[in-house]
This record gives sequence, structure tokens and C-alpha cells, in this order.
Amino acid sequence: MLELSDHIIQLQQKLQVLLKQYHTLLQQNSAQQQLIQTLQQQQQQQLQQIETLQQQQLVLKAAVDDLNDPEKKQLELQINRYIKTIDQCIALLSHQNNI
Repeated sequence: MLELSDHIIQLQQKLQVLLKQYHTLLQQNSAQQQLIQTLQQQQQQQLQQIETLQQQQLVLKAAVDDLNDPEKKQLELQINRYIKTIDQCIALLSHQNNI
């Protein structure tokens, strides 16, 4: 009977160690998830910054009339997208004012 009790105690101790390890891993996982989210946000911000810089570069080239044909087409497409977005905003504002 003593051996059985000893085995139960050993199992309980091992279970407690495993539970502590499990909780430690949960905390580490949470920290890693937060780090991943932070890095993804930074990446998104950097991508937006790259896009902004590319647009500024295109505008600067247009200002000095140093655009080749593909760049001119790209600038025209970008301007058309801006116009379409502005039109959509105006339509939404007009719709809200009518309500």
C-alpha cells in the first residue's frame, strides 16, 4: 500500500511540474502572439510608407517631366483611382445628406 501511495505522490508531483510547464508555455505563446501582431503592424506600416514614397517619386518625376511611357500610364492610373475614390466619397456624403 505504501508503494501505491508513493506512486500517486510521484504522479502528482510530475503532474504539477507539467502544469507549471504548460502555464509557462501558454505565457510564452501569448508573448509570441503579441510580438507577431506587433511585427505585422510594423510591416503593414512599412508597406504603406513604401507605397507613399513610390507615389511621391512618381509625382516628382512628373513634375520634372522625366516620365517614360509606363510611368506616365502608372501615374494616370493612380490619378484615376484617386478620382474614383473621391467620387465615391462624394456620393456617400450626398447620400448621407439626403437621409
